Amino acid sequence: MIKKVDLQALINKYYLKINESVVWSFKNNQLTVDFTTPSKDVIGKVVCNDIDFQEIDLPIFNTKKIQSLVDLCEGDLLLEVDKINTVPTKLKISNERFNTVYALADALLIPRVGNVSEPGYDIKLELTSEDIFYLVKARGAMSETANMFIATVNNLDKEPVCEVIYGEDSGHDHKITYQIRGKVNEVGIKLPFDLNKFRDILHVNKDAEEGLLEVSSKGLMKLTFKTEKVESTYFMVRKSETNF
Repeated sequence: MIKKVDLQALINKYYLKINESVVWSFKNNQLTVDFTTPSKDVIGKVVCNDIDFQEIDLPIFNTKKIQSLVDLCEGDLLLEVDKINTVPTKLKISNERFNTVYALADALLIPRVGNVSEPGYDIKLELTSEDIFYLVKARGAMSETANMFIATVNNLDKEPVCEVIYGEDSGHDHKITYQIRGKVNEVGIKLPFDLNKFRDILHVNKDAEEGLLEVSSKGLMKLTFKTEKVESTYFMVRKSETNF
């Protein structure tokens, strides 16, 4: 059995409304999903712990559909797999009221997820639940732009800080700047990232007990979050570099 809320959390954290085709990998009492966006500018991994299920890989071609089946059910969910020979063909999801069947895909149809070679990070910031709330809220006030920047500056006390800037890189446009203290190794960094994806990642992790934002001056952002059951990691490249 698996709790609906845990499975929903896992799906929401990798799906981001665009990542349809993935493999659900059950192993060592964990459900792990590696994913990449269609544009290849975000790669990530979501792990749900304490999952008592057989060791198996399930190719999911249409996440939106399986999400709707999970949403239909309530409480604890029973998962069962039908196979032809050793190949999984159907995932059955049921509770006291509903029995649903999701047709599994051919594993060859699922995009391969590459590996990320991590550089050293010049910025390391602990994100509180308050930081996540305000960064998501600020996106609503800047709906006309899809641009953001991560910048490092000295504050009024001459201390190095990180600024998350929503808006265009121009002196004549609206901007919102949110300042966060943390570990900053270099002042003068200014890197562009996709604001929509940044906001969506924060939004689906607003239940996180802790979060960490790391940025390399080479143009890589890493976001990690942790709840009681689910751990999620995201790598995003700067806007001018769209492939890992």
